[in-house]
Amino acid sequence: MIETPRLLLRGWRQADAAPFQEICSDPQVMEYLGEPMTLAETELVVSRMQAMQAQLGYCFWAMEHKETGALMGFCGVKPGAIGTSIDGQLEIGWRMARAWWGAGYASEAAQAVIDWVWANLKVDSIWAITAPANQRSQALMLRLGMVRHRKLDFQHPAMPPGDPLRAHVTYSLNRPSAVPEA
Repeated sequence: MIETPRLLLRGWRQADAAPFQEICSDPQVMEYLGEPMTLAETELVVSRMQAMQAQLGYCFWAMEHKETGALMGFCGVKPGAIGTSIDGQLEIGWRMARAWWGAGYASEAAQAVIDWVWANLKVDSIWAITAPANQRSQALMLRLGMVRHRKLDFQHPAMPPGDPLRAHVTYSLNRPSAVPEA
């Protein structure tokens, strides 16, 4: 579990499926992610995240508001999707209920995840992808210090040809260099 001043990032529970489905059925939340999800689809996501956590020790963790215990969405890392420009890389991702937007929670969670990665995983970089129109996510990527790689932009294989969400942009953040001792 990762704890920040306002958040807990934790493993998924089966009881998270219904509140997560509420988040994933909001057309504004899903605007750049695809169709709103059913309960059965969110149950599959929860099961996949639980399996990933058990196998790898990380996933897109459930994001919980510390004060209220509310499921806010997710933030974490997973292997980049096969057939994308980040295949074989570590991908950071987030999704949050609209009620929590604009209060710095996504930045707080993502920075905590980045700090966890540098402390716990032997990777040189963290990657992120999104649809070009998703300016909110790209703004967060820039706030985190990520850099865009235009040559690595791609057509996402999970989206059908002609879908406006098929195009994706690619960002990364390199591991900070060790500062030599004075």
